[in-house]
Amino acid sequence: MTYCVGLLLESGLVLASDTRTNAGVDHVSTFPKMTVFSVPGERLLVTLTSGNLAISQAVINRLHKQIQEGALPNLHSVASLADAAKVVGDALRAVHEDDAEYLRKHSAEFIQSIILGGQIRGERPRLFNVYAAGNFIEAVPETPYFQIGETKYGKPILDRVIGNRSSLEEAAKCALLSFDSTIRSNLSVACP
Repeated sequence: MTYCVGLLLESGLVLASDTRTNAGVDHVSTFPKMTVFSVPGERLLVTLTSGNLAISQAVINRLHKQIQEGALPNLHSVASLADAAKVVGDALRAVHEDDAEYLRKHSAEFIQSIILGGQIRGERPRLFNVYAAGNFIEAVPETPYFQIGETKYGKPILDRVIGNRSSLEEAAKCALLSFDSTIRSNLSVACP
C-alpha cells in the first residue's frame, strides 16, 4: 500500500508521497513513488504513483523512453498539463495492453493510480488524477486535492483544513498531518 497526496492552491502545489512497498509482511522495502520530469525554466511535471509497483515502473519507464527517443507527444513536448495527463493516460493504457492478460493469468489485478501535477510556462499550476483506465480528472477550486493509495485515514484532516485559498505552508503542514494519521493507522505506509 502507499499514500500520495497532491494539493492545488491559488498559491501553488503541494505534492507528497511515501516510499514503502510491500508484497506481504516479509517483503517490505522502499521505492520512490514521486518522479520529476523537468525542463528548467520551461516546465516541471511530477507524477505520484500508487498500485502495482511493476506497473508504476513500466509507466514511468515508458514516459522516460518517449522523451529520450523524441517520440511525439511526450512530457517535454506537450503544450499543456491536460495534454501531459493524456500522455500519462496513454502510457498507462499501453502498459495495460502489454501486461493485463499476463497479470490475469496469475490472479493479479491491474491496479494503478497516478497523480500528475506541475506547471508549463504560460499556464497556471494544474493537478490531475489519472485512473487505471487512462482517463483523468482535474482538480478544481471546490475539490483542491487528490489522494491515492491508503486514503481514508488522511482525508478527514484534508477535508477540515484545506481550501483553494490555503497557504502553501498551511497545506504542507496539513499534508504531513494526513501522512502522520495514515502512518499511525496503516503499517504499510511510510513517511513522505
